Amino acid sequence: MLRLSPYASSSAACLSLALALSITSVRAQAAEQDGAADITVSGVRQAYRGDFTLAEIPQSIAQISEKTLQENNILRLSDALDLNASVSRQNSLGGLFDSFAVRGFAGDENIPTGYLVNGFNGGRGFGGPRDVAGIERVEVLKGPAAALLGRGEPGGTVNLVTKQAELGRSFGSASLQYGSFDRVRGQADANIALTGSLTARLIGYAEDGDTFRDTVEHKRWGFLPSIGVALGDATRLTYDFEWTRTEVPFDRGIVVLENNFKTVPRSRFLGEPADGDTVARTTGHQLRLQHDFNEDWSVLVGASLRDTLLTGFSSDAELVPSRQKIFRDGRSLSRQRRSRRYDSQQWVVRAELSGEFMTGSLRHRVLIGADHDEFSNEQDFRRTRPPVLGPATTDRAGNVIDVLDPVYGRFPLPVPGPQTDRLDVQKSTGLFVQDQIELTDGLQVRAGGRYDRVSLRTDNRLTGVESRRERSRFSPQAGIVYRVSEPLTVYVAYGEGFRANIGTDVNGTIFDPETSTSKEVGLKLTALEGRLNGTLAVFELNKSNVLASDTANPGFSVAIGKARSRGVELDLTGRLPGDVDVLMSYAFIDAEARSRVLDPNFSFQIRPGDPLINIPRHNLNIQAAKRFDIGGRSAQLGAGVQYIGERAGETGTTFTLPSHTLFRVFGDAELMQGVTAFGAIQNLFNAQWYANSYSPLWVQPGAPRTASIGLRATF
Repeated sequence: MLRLSPYASSSAACLSLALALSITSVRAQAAEQDGAADITVSGVRQAYRGDFTLAEIPQSIAQISEKTLQENNILRLSDALDLNASVSRQNSLGGLFDSFAVRGFAGDENIPTGYLVNGFNGGRGFGGPRDVAGIERVEVLKGPAAALLGRGEPGGTVNLVTKQAELGRSFGSASLQYGSFDRVRGQADANIALTGSLTARLIGYAEDGDTFRDTVEHKRWGFLPSIGVALGDATRLTYDFEWTRTEVPFDRGIVVLENNFKTVPRSRFLGEPADGDTVARTTGHQLRLQHDFNEDWSVLVGASLRDTLLTGFSSDAELVPSRQKIFRDGRSLSRQRRSRRYDSQQWVVRAELSGEFMTGSLRHRVLIGADHDEFSNEQDFRRTRPPVLGPATTDRAGNVIDVLDPVYGRFPLPVPGPQTDRLDVQKSTGLFVQDQIELTDGLQVRAGGRYDRVSLRTDNRLTGVESRRERSRFSPQAGIVYRVSEPLTVYVAYGEGFRANIGTDVNGTIFDPETSTSKEVGLKLTALEGRLNGTLAVFELNKSNVLASDTANPGFSVAIGKARSRGVELDLTGRLPGDVDVLMSYAFIDAEARSRVLDPNFSFQIRPGDPLINIPRHNLNIQAAKRFDIGGRSAQLGAGVQYIGERAGETGTTFTLPSHTLFRVFGDAELMQGVTAFGAIQNLFNAQWYANSYSPLWVQPGAPRTASIGLRATF
């Protein structure tokens, strides 16, 4: 018997509103799924893109469509990014933020990996794992694009294109599903044409259930409306709102002793249920105005404001050996107790002008723009930690839990004391220009660059030390695109990057900015009249002033010098003859440290050639699906496989996460006009796998076999 908690009932209010409006205000219409094309919002231009086809861009760009997300019943951004082999999971702050590396480079471990939302910097802060509700497609913009985007990693940037109000149309959908571990989820999407020039799109979701981790339950909801207004034939105003909440216990995962990944079951929670949930909240606004001067020239201006707040307690395994009893008896895990209040605000304004003109016989397509970004990050972090072990050290003093036979609530929970009370403020202003010149019918050259000026201020309220630093830099980019034949295009690209390192070391010193260079050569395929598209790329990335977390001083960083990543990747998507939809993504990535550094906390020696943490050398994802008719009704079956190779599980040691292979199946069937049943099974053969690791005592196990079934109605 299914039971919805009072929380789920109340938090579904926004979902109920969207569903009610979709039923009462939306005219019914049948919507066929066309697997070959991405959904686009008519009249809305792609930020930073300009008027180019993907084949004309000297860069590898992978797109994960709403259709692919829906087929696999993917609900989280981290699961969506698993579909692209160039992206690998990183330390996720106990499951409370999205952290990933693109082509081997991950950015600051203490701040969630930044992503773009409709071209705006919008991923920083502590708003919890991003849900895919409201996302039309996920773009993985790989390679040397930092000169244009400004603040992404040299390996690439993820851009989320949201579902926006579509003018002049009314349609909607609603779904209800049940999954393993008593997970219940409802979701609705209603696009309502209020007038010919005013449309509201209301999107909401609510989810409640257990997890495969003992005592760990989760609750989450979100409301993501969009308003579209036509201010004449050539001007479009769009407003998007984001309001989400996640409640889940902070969970560092399992322990692995002496490389034995069966030390404890993957379900065993080693925190304290009495710590309660960690709560992550997000409130965001985005306003964009697009005006087309004519067929050749348009301007896009906008602003974005996003507030996040994360609060809660946790009991985490102590990592310092002299304080950790489990290294002596193999079962008694000494734990810190921590409290967090992470409050951030980010606002961005940006404008870009795009268009084309001729100089003689040469066609120029230009992009000129500017942006200003302010990010404030306030962290109040408290902890109490076990004492250095001695003959008189008690289990109570170490907040010990027996990992082989856990008894929760054995000791009174210690009260954390002040560790970090700090405000970081980063202000960035950038100007960028790009010109792509068509020299002949088959040859194009791109040149451009970006100038950034960044100021950093850190106020350490515990020490009374205030640090400031300003830096500026010009980052050039260049590329060549040559069409070898109708289906084949060759490109070469070079770019330099500049990204401020936010925060300080434990002494209050602000780090030098991170700089990078990127080189890439690629081959693009567009075949079967555009139904099959692929990119093969070879790349090398180098960056300096790389940071890592200071384990002995949480919330601070240490400099580890230089790093390099190089590799080969292949992305292929489309529809084969026989109407079989395919997705293939493979990456070979060799990411390594290039400096000799002594880790100041554990005296680990980081040497040139040491692999970067959580980056597999081999990563592969393949999927195929076929749609067919049963009794005059549409149905689909599909399957996929993901392989991830071995990767380093800790910086500066030989601890390694094993490789794994995960299989999945999915399908749907139309029951009646506008009503579809769907289902999916992830990790079909119940493989043991590990999503990421920070140390052998903080290893995140992956989920076992997980199934879901549901109904979806379209109106």
